[in-house]
Amino acid sequence: MKAVIENRFGLLALVLVALAALYGAAYVGRPAPVVQPRPQAVKAPVEAVSLVCPAPGGSRMSVVTPPGDEGTGGEGAGSAVLTQVRAPGAGGDGKKGKADKKHRDGESRKPEAVIDTPGVLWQREMPTGGAPILVAATGSMAPGLESAQTARETSGTQRGLAGVRCVEPGAETWFVGPGPAGADVRLHLANADAAPADVSLMIYSGEGPVLSERGSGVILQPGEHQVIDLRDVAPSPLVMALRVSTGNGRVAAAVKVSFGEGKGVDWLPAAAAPATTVVVPGIPGTAGRRELYVAAPGEEDTVVQVKAVLKDGFYALKNKEDVDVPAGSTATMDLTTGVGGQPAALVLTSDVPIVAGMVMTGTGSSLDVAFTAGAQPIDLGSVVADGRTSRKQTSRLVLSAPFAAGAVRIRILPTKGTAPEPMDVPVPAGRTREIKLRPAAGAGSAFAVVVQPQDGSGPVYGGRVLDEPTGDGLLITAQPLALARIWALVPPTVDSPGAVLP
Repeated sequence: MKAVIENRFGLLALVLVALAALYGAAYVGRPAPVVQPRPQAVKAPVEAVSLVCPAPGGSRMSVVTPPGDEGTGGEGAGSAVLTQVRAPGAGGDGKKGKADKKHRDGESRKPEAVIDTPGVLWQREMPTGGAPILVAATGSMAPGLESAQTARETSGTQRGLAGVRCVEPGAETWFVGPGPAGADVRLHLANADAAPADVSLMIYSGEGPVLSERGSGVILQPGEHQVIDLRDVAPSPLVMALRVSTGNGRVAAAVKVSFGEGKGVDWLPAAAAPATTVVVPGIPGTAGRRELYVAAPGEEDTVVQVKAVLKDGFYALKNKEDVDVPAGSTATMDLTTGVGGQPAALVLTSDVPIVAGMVMTGTGSSLDVAFTAGAQPIDLGSVVADGRTSRKQTSRLVLSAPFAAGAVRIRILPTKGTAPEPMDVPVPAGRTREIKLRPAAGAGSAFAVVVQPQDGSGPVYGGRVLDEPTGDGLLITAQPLALARIWALVPPTVDSPGAVLP
C-alpha cells in the first residue's frame, strides 16, 4: 500500500476510485426527476370580433351571435355595433371630399345599428349604395359572431341570388374561380383598422402567374375602401387563383363575379390556404353544370387526385380520377357527369400544396351560379347567419364526413317566435347528407343556423345552399361552412431572456 501511495499514478487511481464510488452512491440515492409538462396553447373564448360586409347596399344583411348555452356566448354585457367603413373626412361613398363637420373633426359616426342580445337573429334590408359595413362585437356578442349579406335580383345583369359571408380582416386571402376574360370580376378591399394596409395581388391563370404592367400593389389608408376591376390588373385569364396579401396591416377582401345578363352572379367564397389535401364541400343536389378549379401556386407541377364523397360512397369518378396542374397555374375539370344532380363533396390530394373551388350553375332559360371552395372541418362548430325558407325559397345543409363517421347537432335561431328543438344528425364515414332546414311554425321564414359537432365525431365539412325556382330558371347561392369564431388559441408563456433584454 505504501508503494502505491508513494507512486503518484497509483495515488491518482485511488482518488478516481473514491470519486466514482461517491458519485455512484449519489446517483443511486438521487430523487426521481420531475417531468415538466410541455407548455400548451390555451383555448380562450373570443372577446372581440370585427367583420366587414363588402357591399351590403341593396342586400339583406344578417347578424347573429349564438346563445351562451351553445358554449359560445361570452360572459358579461356586450354589443355588436354596425357602422360604415369610411375614412376621416370622407362622404357616404367613402371618398374624400365633402363631409359634415363631425366627420371632419374626427368624432364618432352614428351607428347603423347596435345589437346586444345573443341568440337572436338581426336582419335588415339595406338601401342601395353606401360604404361597406363594419360589424364590431365585444363581450357576450363576440364569441361565434356571424354576419352575411344576400342580394336577390330577378332581372338584368345582376339577376340571381348573390350571398357572401362578411369578412374578417386578415393578412392573406385566397380565391379560386373564373378570370376577368370570362366574367366581370370585381375585387372589394376595405381597411377598417387604424393603420394603413399595404396590399399585394397575385394571379395564377391557366397559363401561369400573371404580372400586371399596371402594378399589383395597393395602399389603403385607415377607413379606405376600393373596388378593383381585375380586367385592369390582368385582362387575359379565363380562370384564376387570386392571392390577396398584406405586407403591413390587415385588409378585408371579397370578390364578386358576374357572367352577364341571364348567365348568373355571385360572390367567390374565400378558399382554404394551400395544402396537400383539400376538401371542397357543400355541392348541392340540384341539376346543372359543375366545374372544378384547382391551382398549384408553387414551383412544381402536380397531378391532383380527385375523389367524390356522395350519399352512397366515397370513390374516384370514372375517367375523372385526376387533373394535371402545371406549376404556378390554374386548371379546370368538368364534373357535371360525375356529381351533377346529387349532393357531394370533393377530396383532392396532391404532392404539393394546392387551392381549389367549384362553380355550380342552376337550370332554366336564364342561369344563375353559385360557388364553393376548399374549407376546413367545422371542429369548433359553424354558424350561418342567413337561412330562409318559404313557399319559394329553400335552405339546405350539405354535410360530408370523408374520413370518419361524424355527428352534428343543428340548431335553428329564428328572427322571432320559438326555436325548434335541436336536431342530431349522424353522417356515416365516406358519405354526404343533405338536410332541409325549417323553422318552427309561426317563427317566420328567416333564421340563422348553428352546427355543432358532437363528442367523438370525425371531421365534418359542409355548406349551406339557398335556392329559389322562378319561371325562367333557378336562383341559387352557396356558402361553405366555416369555423365559428368562438375560441382563440393563446400561445403558452415561457421564461425567456428576450422578455427583458433589448
